[in-house]
Amino acid sequence: MSYWTKYIFLAILAGPVLDPAVKGQEDIGYQNLPVKNPSLTGCEGNGMLKMSYMNHYPGYNYNLHSVSISYDGYFPALHGGAGFYISDEYLGGIINNLRGGISYSYYLRASEKIYICGGLSASFHHRGYNFGNAVLPDQIDPLGNISPSAEILSGRGRTVADLATGFLFIAGKFYGGFSVNHLAEPDPSGPDNPDGKLRRTLLVHGAADLLTGEKREIRIIPLVSAEISKGMYSVSAGVSAESRMLSMNAMLLAGSSRNLDLQAGFSFILGKAMVFYAYRFNLSTGENLLPFSLLHHTGVAISLNSVDKRKTVRTINLPDL
Repeated sequence: MSYWTKYIFLAILAGPVLDPAVKGQEDIGYQNLPVKNPSLTGCEGNGMLKMSYMNHYPGYNYNLHSVSISYDGYFPALHGGAGFYISDEYLGGIINNLRGGISYSYYLRASEKIYICGGLSASFHHRGYNFGNAVLPDQIDPLGNISPSAEILSGRGRTVADLATGFLFIAGKFYGGFSVNHLAEPDPSGPDNPDGKLRRTLLVHGAADLLTGEKREIRIIPLVSAEISKGMYSVSAGVSAESRMLSMNAMLLAGSSRNLDLQAGFSFILGKAMVFYAYRFNLSTGENLLPFSLLHHTGVAISLNSVDKRKTVRTINLPDL
């Protein structure tokens, strides 16, 4: 059996588990939306340090995890926002995706209530492999015994560069934007695996920041988003209700796989820190599978420095999702 025949077999064997998780690398939650749209860098004004953890398909022992850390803030000297992020995805002990990047967003005041932000990010993506625990066809005899393989798959990783750009529009209580990710369509899997390319992806999103309650102390943020790339699309809609110390949120997600998912979560605000948790569950699937848990997502966001919002820029409040 040739090297690439073995590789293809592994991909087929692990595909149902790893493929959704690999695609899920883009599914990083609203708290880390500046990673998808660099024009959102520094949009909240205060310098925000965010750390999060995702456990994909909990309860199925697939061993799919991802962690991330990011920081972004508004800097008057730069007339905009700047930030960085690092994320790592551990996919079943076979694939590991390490990514990191920096971003910048320029803020322009078009009129009294209208602001336009344009952003750009540069990043790297390293994909590594570990086939040490993989079992290949030629290792299994007719009795089911496992012996050492005649050939060894290479675990050599690959690092590629990537670019993204985006725009954000703020008009009073409403804001929205769009971005294009993977402008270079990098190939972290190598030229021999064209399906491993990170396809150019268009993201469109919008939200409103509404105050209600007797003392206007409750913030209601309805939101929508859509993401489209070659052979794939996803849409989502939800709402976040936030008070001074507590927020609750819910969101529906659907996509080209004909899945319908529900995500619900909450967050606590303790001084300059916010702790959040979200749980996503599959309501229906186009693959004739029973509904199942998709992920747990938890993390913390800490405000490290404050900006005088009255004199610098019109900031927005990202939903606590």
